[in-house]
Amino acid sequence: MKALMKTTKSAKPAEVEKNWHLIDADGLVVGRVATIIANLLRGKHKPSFTPHVDCGDHVVVINADKVRFTGRKTDQKLYHRHTGYAGGLKSVTAAKVLEGRFPERVLEKAVERMVPRGPLGRDQMRALHLYNGTEHPHAGQNPQTLDVASLNRKNKVGA
Repeated sequence: MKALMKTTKSAKPAEVEKNWHLIDADGLVVGRVATIIANLLRGKHKPSFTPHVDCGDHVVVINADKVRFTGRKTDQKLYHRHTGYAGGLKSVTAAKVLEGRFPERVLEKAVERMVPRGPLGRDQMRALHLYNGTEHPHAGQNPQTLDVASLNRKNKVGA
């Protein structure tokens, strides 16, 4: 009698089927929604997940400017950048970024720091589409709406 084979099937890039998801981020906590988005971008929700292949889906996020932080993070969390000159470290609070010209960058940075660094992570980040209002140009792809608020409630302990 032949023994059972214990092999894992790796997905090939040509075999990957990419779906589209729509998330309304209005009133959601930044870190909680960013983990859900990062897992969708990486493809960790699929049974055919392969770490070295881009098997994630496209994610369209609307109302990205209406995300919120818990506690005092809006005043205390700092985003740093460097000018390239000596002593050129510039910092800005999360509240200033959310009130500024590109408030969607708060969510973009949170997701970017959760995907791998390198060519694979950059490919996965190209599948993230962030928009400040409720309008988006991806209606032709028929994205399926995800109710992230119910996912967060379901995953909390004691809920």
